[in-house]
Amino acid sequence: MQKTKKAYLIDMDGVLVHGKKLIPGADKFIQTLIDQKRKFLVLTNNPLYTTRDLAHRLQLNGLNVPENKIYTSALATASFLQNQKPNGTAFVIGELGLTEAIHAIGYIQTSSDPDYVVLGETHQYSVDQLTVAIRLIQAGAKFIATNPDANGPSENGLVPACGAMAALIEKASGISPYFIGKPNALMMRLALNHIDAHSESSIMVGDRMDTDIVAGITGGLETLLVLSGVTSENELSKFPYQPKYVFESVADIKPEELD
Repeated sequence: MQKTKKAYLIDMDGVLVHGKKLIPGADKFIQTLIDQKRKFLVLTNNPLYTTRDLAHRLQLNGLNVPENKIYTSALATASFLQNQKPNGTAFVIGELGLTEAIHAIGYIQTSSDPDYVVLGETHQYSVDQLTVAIRLIQAGAKFIATNPDANGPSENGLVPACGAMAALIEKASGISPYFIGKPNALMMRLALNHIDAHSESSIMVGDRMDTDIVAGITGGLETLLVLSGVTSENELSKFPYQPKYVFESVADIKPEELD
């Protein structure tokens, strides 16, 4: 009986790229998945950019990932909203990656009595926008946030990310957000649905134990940690859960050996 080809969900930062630098061997790994006609998605909690923009950015890094093989927390958030309340309304704080995804599901974006306040990330948070969000949430709008990351990298150093702004809004409004992105296993489910794959025949590849690996485990996927990003080998023993596989980098993964 022929083995099922495993599908792959692959984190982006720390697994395929470091900022604007390609992780050596990442291009060959992606090409292998394409050549073997495997289902795969490159995942990112970053909701700033559209999949087209991300595909272009990766291409500049030497990584040819088709636009339809990229899945962001913004797309997952839009999918969640569409499932929960089709054709609803939302007050959205975010860049094009999020506003386009919300627009694409037929939502109206408004500050007038919206069903949801949706918080993403932006290059410049506005106190006025945050104040509007706090008042709308207190008035009954449901509070959704794309991802719980407190900070993110930039060329000039750390910048506050969605999780930090969500904490500010939560403190002021007294209402906690529902986070869509990793480590919420919902992100895994929505990504698998996106490529019509099943958790029991899929592998989550990530560099963070506290987001990628725990999301994969709770989503019922096999998990593979690469040591090219955040988590080092000597930190592994700190965690009560463990990945099924550990590799130095994606360059060492031979997909046919993991089927």
